[in-house]
Amino acid sequence: MTTRGLIGDKWSLRILWACAIGTGISIYMVAQERDMQNRARAMAAEAAARGNPGGD
Repeated sequence: MTTRGLIGDKWSLRILWACAIGTGISIYMVAQERDMQNRARAMAAEAAARGNPGGD
C-alpha cells in the first residue's frame, strides 16, 4: 500500500498554481514600481537639464 503524503495531488497542484500566479503578480508589481521610479528619475533629469533642480 502506498501513501500519498499529507497533501493530495489535486491540492498540491492548486497550491503550485497559486504560488505561480502570486509570483507572476509580484513580478508585475515590481516592474511597475521600477517603471515609475525610472520615469521620476527621467523627469528629474530633464528638469535639471532645463535649469530647474527642484523638479517642478
